[in-house]
Amino acid sequence: MDTLNAALAQAVAQWPTRTFLKIDGLQVSFRDFDEQVGRLAAGLRAAGLKKDDRLVVFMRNSLPCLHSWFAANRLGAVWAPINAEFRGQGLSHVLSLMNPSLLICDTGLLEPLQEALIAQQLSPSLIIVGESEQSPSHTSHLTSYYLEKTVDPIDVSFADPSAILFTSGTTGHSKAARLSHRYFVKQASIIIRDLGLRQDDILYCPFPLSHADATGLTVIPALLLGGCAAISPRFSASRFWDEVRATGSTVFDFMGATLSILYKTPPRPDDTDNPVRLAWGVPVPKWAAEFERRFDLQIVELYGSTEANIPATQRYNSPRVPGSCGKATSEFELRIANDLDEEVPRGTVGDLLIRPLEPSIIMDGYVGMPEATLEVFRNLWFHTGDLARMDEDGNLFFVGRKKETIRRRGENISAFEIEEALLLHPAVVECAAIGVPSELTEEDVKICIVVRPDMQVDEKEILQHCTQTLARFQVPRYIEILPKMPRTSTGKIAKYQLKEAAFTRAAWDREATSCEITQYCMLD
Repeated sequence: MDTLNAALAQAVAQWPTRTFLKIDGLQVSFRDFDEQVGRLAAGLRAAGLKKDDRLVVFMRNSLPCLHSWFAANRLGAVWAPINAEFRGQGLSHVLSLMNPSLLICDTGLLEPLQEALIAQQLSPSLIIVGESEQSPSHTSHLTSYYLEKTVDPIDVSFADPSAILFTSGTTGHSKAARLSHRYFVKQASIIIRDLGLRQDDILYCPFPLSHADATGLTVIPALLLGGCAAISPRFSASRFWDEVRATGSTVFDFMGATLSILYKTPPRPDDTDNPVRLAWGVPVPKWAAEFERRFDLQIVELYGSTEANIPATQRYNSPRVPGSCGKATSEFELRIANDLDEEVPRGTVGDLLIRPLEPSIIMDGYVGMPEATLEVFRNLWFHTGDLARMDEDGNLFFVGRKKETIRRRGENISAFEIEEALLLHPAVVECAAIGVPSELTEEDVKICIVVRPDMQVDEKEILQHCTQTLARFQVPRYIEILPKMPRTSTGKIAKYQLKEAAFTRAAWDREATSCEITQYCMLD
């Protein structure tokens, strides 16, 4: 069962009437989903979609979006979802990489899509989801592609591509990672095993279906287990627990500031009145135990990426090692290395490299970027771009993104460690640490923070917190309080945008002669 086509066929045979999906206010069984996918596949085949073609979709989370993935795979085609939040240059960039001939788009997303298509001089056949009086004349509606007849899956191997997912793009343009059927099956199998997922679990995810969290780590585990995936349209702190209760969800995942946002909402008497038993994701903050007690659940950490699958996990039935994201899974080998890819002693910070021990369980490469592909796969290791260390027991400790290391007066400073310390402040919901050029040498540290709307805090208080929780050389020079952070398509903080904004934006400077804003963070 190394392909998604085989996994769906087996699920239908074993659990035909069990609820597979809770989405769009519907409860969809395995059998009904399979029948719907077969009907759409028949229509797409009639439209000319065939093996190895790319089906590009620009859709919000919905049942038709999931249909499009499995229908494409049924024909041996490759599903390429573009995050619905992409606009302008970012959308133009991913469309240029995909060069689609057939594209499915929600009607509410037509305007930005058409602008990007015109900019790239692309003219694919457009299939529209939903009714709109402004639909272009050359479009057709998705409902007409669900034919009465169905088609059976064609033969594909585990190494054939299932989907193209775009990386987060926190430090620059997103890359298109080509991912095999086995990638998704193995990714789901790893978290089922290491997180102790069960058939009676309902897995809740509010993140886009264009991301691995909602696809490989929510929908596919439910498919393999005979469980249920509850997919929300988007993350909302105010609706989160209500949606969890309404769907009866027992497991949810988090990333970025999700956990911090939930933790820093005002406590409620019914905080423990929820069905969740397990929450997993990254990063796990130092106050994780308090979160567990407040909401009566268990938090488990892991390490993964779109390209690298899940090479390290903290087992659900093992004691938590504070600060560690777990140990290498049996499917991968890990190495902490220097700039020459030589292994460094345990406890030393270095580049995190991974090597799969089974075929086709990490990405095959970046679409349209052969040089970037060769760079990350050099010396027979996949280079994650992350800095980490490993203790004598094999526990992995994430230190930060290599591109996000700040170099200040001879010291290499982890932006991740600064952010982790700032999030301990009760008023700070989000934090991003970046390096900005110094008039002396190398860089100075700047932090951008978002504070809770029901709390007030000024730069002096934040600075005092920094001096109490950070090493002297880590204490930021510049502090800026923002109403919100710029975000990537997957909700992560887009640090490159913060750096671009530093051309014109002023920040509070602790080295100024007064507390007024007197310094600017100028970048080359």
